[in-house]
Amino acid sequence: MRIVWALLLAAAATITQADEMDTPVYPRVLVETSHGDFILELDGPRAPISVRNFLRYVRDGSYSGALFHRVVPGFVAQGGGYDAQFNELPVGEDIANESGNGLSNERGTIAMARHANPHSANRQFYINLRDNDALDPSPRRWGYAVFGRVVDGLEVIDAIAALPTGPAGPFRSEAPQSPVTIKSMKLLADD
Repeated sequence: MRIVWALLLAAAATITQADEMDTPVYPRVLVETSHGDFILELDGPRAPISVRNFLRYVRDGSYSGALFHRVVPGFVAQGGGYDAQFNELPVGEDIANESGNGLSNERGTIAMARHANPHSANRQFYINLRDNDALDPSPRRWGYAVFGRVVDGLEVIDAIAALPTGPAGPFRSEAPQSPVTIKSMKLLADD
């Protein structure tokens, strides 16, 4: 566990003071998609590394044109990593896993997608379509880091989850047959 905290502290130390000043504690992001819009509220205090990482992609506009490429009804809607032609989008450095932050993979939360390596998350994310306790950490394994939740427009996510899925691009199944494109993501000003 010491190694985990050392990784988290080292990652947090790389964040500039300007980044901290420019980022609200609970930033809200408007996600405009081809199937409707929704708003995310991110949890900076509990998931600072994941939030800053996500906002870096939001601010540079690199989520614009990305797909929700994997939708598993009753499980998750995953996106952010592929363009409309199913080309992988450029990624930054992988980030430390913050899955022990006290946030759970509950319906409507957003979390970092990753590979088998627990510290391999970068730009892909997913939204939980139901409570997914199996994605939370346990004493024997890492989980998937939740870093916020949908606070408006969950019905849009449910509509995306209801779309027929099948093969597309490199995926044998689970890709929406009517492409779901992220038109843009915008950091909303504090109210």
